Amino acid sequence: MCFSATASFVAGTALSAVGVATIKKAKRKAEIPFATIPLLFGIQQLIEGIVWLSFSNPTLNVISTYAYSMFSHVLWPIFVPVAILLLEKDHVRKKILRVFTGIGLAVGIFLLYFIFRDGIISQIMNKSVSYISPHLYLPLVLTLYVFATCISFLISSDKMINIIGIVMLASFLTAGLFFSATFISVWCFFAAILSFIIFLYFYRRNKLESKLNE
Repeated sequence: MCFSATASFVAGTALSAVGVATIKKAKRKAEIPFATIPLLFGIQQLIEGIVWLSFSNPTLNVISTYAYSMFSHVLWPIFVPVAILLLEKDHVRKKILRVFTGIGLAVGIFLLYFIFRDGIISQIMNKSVSYISPHLYLPLVLTLYVFATCISFLISSDKMINIIGIVMLASFLTAGLFFSATFISVWCFFAAILSFIIFLYFYRRNKLESKLNE
């Protein structure tokens, strides 16, 4: 979260609660990864709360910074396209999403390698947490990262999932234009808000299925 430790812990707790509720609404095994996204965002925000508190403790700062980066740099480009792929039923779209999954896996492995080779540090900048990670900002890597984490939503045949992708792209542009120095933290905060839309996706879907079964 881009404001304070308190804000991160509050957001993390709220998102975790939403995440548990979302998982409970998943009716099929293939839906569980997508339903898990809000909970994972909640955990990520809780970790950033620890990052905020860790600047007076170098060891804790290193551990929490790397833990946060495992989510922001490695998990999301791999996990998001896989979660969407598992929901997709259209054969053509599934093939495209498999390509996106490969892209996300390549990006995640690439960033994981350089995180451990060159390290990553966090610092407070403009009242936000800045994660110093130059490899993410290589034009090709950042483009492929956006394909995996944002464009994957647009490939889905479900309109509500498409809406999530549109909001993801809008939040990406907003974070990039107005919070470039603390882009990772701010974009992850915006993306975390989308967890509530994912909850609504399952809530709406279950409601429609209940009506059809009446």
